[in-house]
Amino acid sequence: MFPFSRRVVGFALLLPGLLAACSEQGPATEPRRVFRYNQPESLTSLDPAFARNQANTWAVTQLYNGLVELDDSLKPGPSVARRYEISPDGRRYTFTLRPDVQFHDSEVFPGGKGRRVTAQDFVYSFRRLLDGATASPGGWIFRGKVLAKPDGEPSDTCFVAVNDSTLRIHLQEPFIPFLGILTMPYAYVVPREAVQKWGKDFREHPVGTGPFRFKEWDEGNAIIYHRNPMYWKKDAQGQRLPYLDAVQISFIQDRKTEFLTFMQGKLDFLSGIRSGSRDLIMYPDGTVREDFKGKFRLQKVPYLNTEYLGMQQDLTNLRGDNLTTGKALQDKRVRQALNYALNKPEFLAYFLNNVGKPGNSGFVPASLPSFSAEKVPGYTYQPEKARQLLRAAGYGPGKPLRLRLNTVAESKEFCEYYQKKWADVGVQVEIDVNQGAAHGEMIDNGRAAFFTRSWLGDYPDAENYLALFYSPNFAPAGPNKTHFKRPAYDQLYQQAKLEQDADKRYALYQQMDRLVTEECPVIAVYYDEVVRLTQNNVQGLTPNPMNQLVLERVKKN
Repeated sequence: MFPFSRRVVGFALLLPGLLAACSEQGPATEPRRVFRYNQPESLTSLDPAFARNQANTWAVTQLYNGLVELDDSLKPGPSVARRYEISPDGRRYTFTLRPDVQFHDSEVFPGGKGRRVTAQDFVYSFRRLLDGATASPGGWIFRGKVLAKPDGEPSDTCFVAVNDSTLRIHLQEPFIPFLGILTMPYAYVVPREAVQKWGKDFREHPVGTGPFRFKEWDEGNAIIYHRNPMYWKKDAQGQRLPYLDAVQISFIQDRKTEFLTFMQGKLDFLSGIRSGSRDLIMYPDGTVREDFKGKFRLQKVPYLNTEYLGMQQDLTNLRGDNLTTGKALQDKRVRQALNYALNKPEFLAYFLNNVGKPGNSGFVPASLPSFSAEKVPGYTYQPEKARQLLRAAGYGPGKPLRLRLNTVAESKEFCEYYQKKWADVGVQVEIDVNQGAAHGEMIDNGRAAFFTRSWLGDYPDAENYLALFYSPNFAPAGPNKTHFKRPAYDQLYQQAKLEQDADKRYALYQQMDRLVTEECPVIAVYYDEVVRLTQNNVQGLTPNPMNQLVLERVKKN
């Protein structure tokens, strides 16, 4: 028998009592009605205002709803808002709310009965994000976008409850991806009564509108949700969702233990398996090994994440070897040569069992609708071309190019592969390994000339990726880590932000991505994919490139 840790044993003892009376439709302890998943990374809050990472996002998604939500093709559609209108100038959004959405039953309401959600609840929730006292990391979704005062602070009239059922949001200027931003967990609605009662402890006393209600959080051990019998959504046959009676979240931190627990059937779902387990179940080409065929369902799903190498364009804060490296990387031919020298398909097969797609196009990942390998041709493995570019830049046997690459321990093995490929074309690269926080701080403050990084999309629009090269977004205040600056690019970015025709906007995105590809301030190593393992008796768990976990339509047979 597999030796459970003390935490898992404690959870097993805790579970039966917490699941008691969790459903009105059948025996509460019926195991097929409980969906079990593990959260190895730290989960810090069940308050959507702090849904800044996957752990928090997955947990709050089961408890709350927003005005709009993403469909399976990542297009925003109605949720608590049954319909919406956008003014012709793109600056006013009007949402009409459903009349049948209620907050969960809670002691914060009179008689403990959940009340109807109104437009004023959204005004409160959105203003709370912007309130410095909340200290939410999600205020950026509105700052710089909604109507603002002369001092830059959001206006008192940027969010308006016209009546209980009508909400208006006023923007400073059109921002096409705004609906996509409103699908983020930061924009979920919360009741003023619960926040005022619990204060900062609202993180562990959540009250939402979602398919499941909070039951218990034994911190570091387990979280239990029960089915919300008053959830407002129904399936096509008129049956009220969700189908499950309960959700159980465990906190097994060791990835090997997590995988073995899944293989024992004690978890229903696993996302993002590590290299050891990946090698165990997958061949290098990404197919499932014979021993595991039929034992579970494996899906490789495109993921809105681009793994890249960045090259600092601003020498101001560079010192020592980083300054030497930065000066060499000012030459576009050097940057392009480094890109041509990498065999990205070989890298993916050797290290990642082909989980991911080679970054042979631009920076925008392949899972977004504006992606086009034909319209944004990138860099393939051409070592001779790399050597030619280096010679043209003045480097060769008599004058070797020496660089320093900054990374973290988890990426060291990858960097050693890059190091070997660059050595094959005559480039000597020293690898400098730093702690994660120090690595990020060096990059944000422009002190790393050459570095490993990734960009995980906040919302499903290419603008979120292309913002990394818009000059007003220089780090540390913004996401432009390389301090890339081209007036032509900035002009295209401004134009794309205002373009309401999707095809024309995508054409502008592709033009911007071509410019970035040509100038090469980054090397797109690969567009990520996520591996999902699901038990065979689980139905209705639909993946998407945002790697969301949506359980309201999941069944267990």
